[in-house]
Amino acid sequence: MANQQQLDMLEQGVVTWNHWRKEHPDVKPDLEEASLIGAALIEANLSNAKLRGANLLGADLSSADLRGADLSSAILSEAILSGVDLFVADLSSANLFGATLSEATLIEATLIEASLREATLSGADLSSADLSGADLSQAILSNAKLRGADLRGANLRGAVRREVT
Repeated sequence: MANQQQLDMLEQGVVTWNHWRKEHPDVKPDLEEASLIGAALIEANLSNAKLRGANLLGADLSSADLRGADLSSAILSEAILSGVDLFVADLSSANLFGATLSEATLIEATLIEASLREATLSGADLSSADLSGADLSQAILSNAKLRGADLRGANLRGAVRREVT
């Protein structure tokens, strides 16, 4: 369950939230199972945040810092994650159906059993990411970097894979 004080702080806006994060660098935010449907979290510092099971349906997380965040089982359908930093983040079993992850950094991220159906990953860096068992059907992977990624058991049916490295 999310820490209500931290959730209230986040709901005051990204400027307030990022200031609080700067003042409390050792705190790992607990936003587990938080309802953040359609939230505007552009450039939010959510590094190392616990967002397991959070509902971020349609949220705008463009250019947010989610390095090391736990987003396992989170709902990120139709979310905007362009330019987001998800280095070593855990997105196991997350629902990213139709999400936009253009130019996102997902280096060494864990996406085991994640649903990325119809997601846009153009120019995303998934180097050394674990995508085993992930559903990437109908995903757009144009210019994505997949060097060293684990795609065992992943569904790539209908995925657009032009100039993938």
